[in-house]
Amino acid sequence: MSTFQDIIIVLVPMMLSLTVHEYAHAWTALKLGDDTAYSQGRLTLNPLAHIDPIGTVMLPVISILFGGLGLFGWAKPVPVMPHRFRRGVTMRRGMIITSVAGPASNILFAFVVAGLMMILGKFGMLDRDNAGLVPLLLTKLFEINLVLAIFNMLPVYPLDGHRLLPERWKMAMARYGYVSMLALLFLIQLPPVQLLFGLTRYVLSFVILGFWGLFF
Repeated sequence: MSTFQDIIIVLVPMMLSLTVHEYAHAWTALKLGDDTAYSQGRLTLNPLAHIDPIGTVMLPVISILFGGLGLFGWAKPVPVMPHRFRRGVTMRRGMIITSVAGPASNILFAFVVAGLMMILGKFGMLDRDNAGLVPLLLTKLFEINLVLAIFNMLPVYPLDGHRLLPERWKMAMARYGYVSMLALLFLIQLPPVQLLFGLTRYVLSFVILGFWGLFF
């Protein structure tokens, strides 16, 4: 397979996965009373509204060119104004719900993709033996959604998971946000962290595929 094909097989699922992730943030914020993202055209499944040139395109491409898998990336963050949440929804609670919606949407997306793969395979429409383009794209789409879900729930600013931390910890992380991200990029290269990351991914895959296996 050529390098160009490798890039396409990663970029297309990455754009789709990040688009669903950001759409979930925007949709949840709107349901909680904040229409900021909606008014800025971010409540859409059009990838062009969410693509970040560096995080969505350059990072995965560079990773592939240097022999990586290109599974990490990010999109333009959806703007959320917590003070605009409807009455009865505290700013902290609303931000937690809005943040968790992103990773949750990726798990749901992976669940749907796995079901689609099972259905196509059941009716002989998925040519896994010859590693055709469609099975490769679906497999990568499944993998990327799981990776994004796990990665974004890490309690590090500005990832979604940092919203679950105590307020004083969040403020400290926000003050040194770039340092936190650089530390994270270093830590995820360590074998123990990769082992834990891989184990979590394996468990999620096992649960999702195991569920669909009951029907197929």
